[in-house]
Amino acid sequence: MTITDVRTTLLTGPCTNDPSLREARRLRSAAFIEVLTDGAHTGIGETYAGYFCPEAVPEIVEFFKPILVGQNVDDIPELWRRMYQCGNFWCRVGLGAIVISGIEAALWDLKGKLLGQPVHALLGGCKFDRLPCYATGGPSNYPKDRLARKMDHYFALGFRGLKVGAGSYTAGKGWYMPQAAAEAADFEADKLAFMRAHGGPDAMIMMDAHMGNSPGATWSLEVATAVAKALEPFNLFFLEEPLHYTDPWGYAELCRATSVPIAGGECLTATYEWKVFAQQDSFDIGQPDASFTGGLGEFMAVARMMADRGRKVATHAWGAGASLMQNVHTGFAAANTCILEIAPDYAGLHSDVIDGGLVLKDGFILPPDRPGLGVVLTDEIKRKYPFQPGTGEFNSVPGKILST
Repeated sequence: MTITDVRTTLLTGPCTNDPSLREARRLRSAAFIEVLTDGAHTGIGETYAGYFCPEAVPEIVEFFKPILVGQNVDDIPELWRRMYQCGNFWCRVGLGAIVISGIEAALWDLKGKLLGQPVHALLGGCKFDRLPCYATGGPSNYPKDRLARKMDHYFALGFRGLKVGAGSYTAGKGWYMPQAAAEAADFEADKLAFMRAHGGPDAMIMMDAHMGNSPGATWSLEVATAVAKALEPFNLFFLEEPLHYTDPWGYAELCRATSVPIAGGECLTATYEWKVFAQQDSFDIGQPDASFTGGLGEFMAVARMMADRGRKVATHAWGAGASLMQNVHTGFAAANTCILEIAPDYAGLHSDVIDGGLVLKDGFILPPDRPGLGVVLTDEIKRKYPFQPGTGEFNSVPGKILST
């Protein structure tokens, strides 16, 4: 088997079938990478960069393609090293590493298909017979009766856990995000008291402050600490991204200041960037994304790094279907995974792409059993979801306002 080509397919489809998430986001873009061979199999991967800046992905894939053409998949870590080293000036962290994530995933998918094994078996073996999961719910839809319906919807789908954002989102009125310490603490404590009462004592509840990638006002350590301490009575599974990623030291101080587990890392790329946070003990729970942080191999390296510090990992997965499966496989292969993030009630760029191997049972995900990643990318799918330029998600600023 010899690699003959590497190509990118950009697609656009409904962001989700989830009625709560649809209030804030209607479309999603995705960048799939295919590794073609002179044999019967094609490897399929996804880079999460396709959700944000899809137009940039094809040219970067073309940059790396000559490294792969003519090679086989006997030594994927070596192929990864060649790509990473070739772009060393500009992909030690950032977009280059993010795109390599999708290329490397396609290589693992191809190798799994050739060997007839799921990818988690190739990454050191499956460490769990099942893993808990949660519905990643986006904003806290308000008023509270809307939030209650959102929770009920996820429970009806079979989830036992869910994550909502800090602040609130009200259809027709927009976003509310408290910034002062007392206001933020009171608002989030009131919300969590409502959610705990509605969901019951056994529901796994998580909150995402979304401060890790905000271009504007973000919580200070004072505000984040006030919020975290106000949430201590409600048995929160974790508080995600309560600070910006420019402050690993603040994250570490926050971890020491509260009993609420602090999570983060979805925006970090490659082990080089992760080391800064891991060595500070900035997270109780790290959240690498196998379609973003540099690949499946880098995910596993991050998981080991966190384990060495006595910390857990929880997958981040808000890309399309291949991205989700890349994270499910690495989650099962990493011994310190505590929970999987799952897009609930997903639309076609998940359901059409995932080849039946993602099984949710009694609030748990079962290990995928399909060869490779368990994803498909047919001509029919490509025709069904033609790419719409400008559908990448970004943070709105003057001169560039997100409208989808």
